[in-house]
Amino acid sequence: MKPPRFEYLAPTSLDEALAVLGEHGDGAKVLAGGQSLVPLLNFRLVRPTYLVDLNEIPGLAYIRQENGHVVIGALTRQRAVERSALVRERVPLLADAMPQIGHAQIRNRGTIGGSLAHADPAAELPAVVAALEGELVVRSARGARVLRAEEFFVAYLTTAIEPTELVVEVRLPVALPRTGTAFLEVSRRHGDFALVGVAATVTLADDGVCARCAIALTGVGPTPVVAREAARRLVGAAPTPEVLEDIGRRAASGLQPDGDLHASSQYRKHVASVLTRRALAQAIERAKGPGR
Repeated sequence: MKPPRFEYLAPTSLDEALAVLGEHGDGAKVLAGGQSLVPLLNFRLVRPTYLVDLNEIPGLAYIRQENGHVVIGALTRQRAVERSALVRERVPLLADAMPQIGHAQIRNRGTIGGSLAHADPAAELPAVVAALEGELVVRSARGARVLRAEEFFVAYLTTAIEPTELVVEVRLPVALPRTGTAFLEVSRRHGDFALVGVAATVTLADDGVCARCAIALTGVGPTPVVAREAARRLVGAAPTPEVLEDIGRRAASGLQPDGDLHASSQYRKHVASVLTRRALAQAIERAKGPGR
């Protein structure tokens, strides 16, 4: 397969890239890691007039802590995030999810911003950002704006990014003390797209009762699904097996996933319930800490 004809542009600064998008945004596609875009080009599912390569722009790849958040530049490779000690210590849910993204070869080239901008409904990173109530920073030549996950992810492969805008940064809050996390998914083979995935985070009070809980699911709708009502069931309660079983049922009850040749809608709902229970149980054990 060969891509369609396009004009290749390689800006060397963010301002230059934003100027290009300001002029050609409707006819342009942005190349970062290329793990999603290049196959689409080769299958001629997208036919841009201009291909704007961001890889010559300095300053868009970083991982650092600022104001209670870990901030990650959009051009940061997924493998760098996976190996980051700061991410493992401060945003353990993201560290849990990273090894499940494709294979190491994919993560070597794939970028954080590219995956989020692609907005695949089975991808891991959108669910992580949604569960953590993270923020995405997008910029155009007119300025920057900050979007929450529920504002950013609009529909299947669709975000709130305008054709003249770029994702430049994602901000994820640092985990509170006595917080445990887990990211579990089911796929036909390791590295395949998840049939269902669950991101869970639990913070325990000193008496062992849940103080905070968040649950986000992937692969069960056109965007990440945040199970807020189900998560509230755990807050203020002792995390018994019966409570976790009930939360799993609640998280799956309102889902209406599509069925396909890989899994039926009913199977996905069942897996969502089971994975929610298991992810919460794992997160709770991690929140208790070693030897507890």
